[in-house]
Amino acid sequence: MNRAQKKMAQFTKKSVYVMLCIILMSFIFMVVKVMGAEHTSSNSVNPKVLSSAFMSSAIVVGLGSIGAGIAVAYVGSAALGALGEKPELFGRAIIFVALAEGIAIYGLIIAMMILGKV
Repeated sequence: MNRAQKKMAQFTKKSVYVMLCIILMSFIFMVVKVMGAEHTSSNSVNPKVLSSAFMSSAIVVGLGSIGAGIAVAYVGSAALGALGEKPELFGRAIIFVALAEGIAIYGLIIAMMILGKV
């Protein structure tokens, strides 16, 4: 393993740790929000329905982000390998990485749709 590959591996590990921390913090935020929603039932929405909506949206965003991270890891490493051999494939490689990243955006859109119904 050469120096550039070691740097890329360290960067990938750090990126995964940062992504996991962001997912964990968003999950904790949603749990705190659910706990607060059960105690303040000033609106006409059933607190159990509200807590289920918050929990399901947190799960959708979390799993979508994890899936996007795994997809970007595989597609990004394959794209870098292809760019090492043929640099003219940069445009195609970026498109594939962007398609893999779209999975997280789909999860976010579904979460917004769930919360919009409540």
